[in-house]
Amino acid sequence: MPQQLTFEATDRLIRTPDYRIQINEAGTGHPIIMIHGTGPGATGWSNFAPTMTGLSDRYRCIAVTMPGWGASSPQDLATGRDQGAAIVQLMDALGIERAAFVGNSMGGGVGMIMATKHPDRVSHLITMGSGVWGPAVVGPTGMSEGMQALFDAYEDPTPARFKRLVSVMCFDPSFATDELAAERAAAAAANPAHLRNWLDLMRAGRGADGFAEAGRLLPATRVPTLLVHGRDDRTVHFELSLRTLALVPRARLVLLNQCGHWAQLEHAETFNHLVHDFVSQN
Repeated sequence: MPQQLTFEATDRLIRTPDYRIQINEAGTGHPIIMIHGTGPGATGWSNFAPTMTGLSDRYRCIAVTMPGWGASSPQDLATGRDQGAAIVQLMDALGIERAAFVGNSMGGGVGMIMATKHPDRVSHLITMGSGVWGPAVVGPTGMSEGMQALFDAYEDPTPARFKRLVSVMCFDPSFATDELAAERAAAAAANPAHLRNWLDLMRAGRGADGFAEAGRLLPATRVPTLLVHGRDDRTVHFELSLRTLALVPRARLVLLNQCGHWAQLEHAETFNHLVHDFVSQN
């Protein structure tokens, strides 16, 4: 039976040459670096506590709060957003040569940057609710429902806005609790500079720095890749994982029914099994 982990017992603050990066770390074995999505108030722990609990008996699990979120360094228009550099510096600081990457939404994009720009540092890539950017996120009719809710919460981080946001992220409404909405709203409000910086970067077209180039380079990657997507994702349509599947030579796709944008939370046991099987067999 996996041990129950706590934030306090796993919390670390890592200093690198250019960043302050908060992580949660537990377990030993092959490293798995877990990267959250772009939502306001997101952290590595809030996205991946069940994944760490399920896998830390076999792997060195590191849930990263990226610069621009939580207790990590701010990122603004002056500094830009080089998330690949942040991860490389973090790996160097932790003494990790190669790791498997697990990324939700934006975190999957960071994993793709690593797999294309720094493939020698990546043993496996697992994405969920991610993929190669396309019209299913921003198209002729505007942003997806989830992306609009996300923007609204950045602009006005109230519990009501976050209740709508977590409701859109989940297929099963029982996961979208008032407690989760209040927790995410409080985390966002605790770092108002992060909210302003994210909006500034997005409005300047800098919110996805590096992702488009990674998408163009994906056909050349040889990193084993597992794409996990919820059939009912209202933020990033599963079409984006289908686009990625067509580009990545060593990719496979698992599409989950009755699943929204947070497969690692709504289907935690299934997701943990998928990650373990993929990493151990490839």
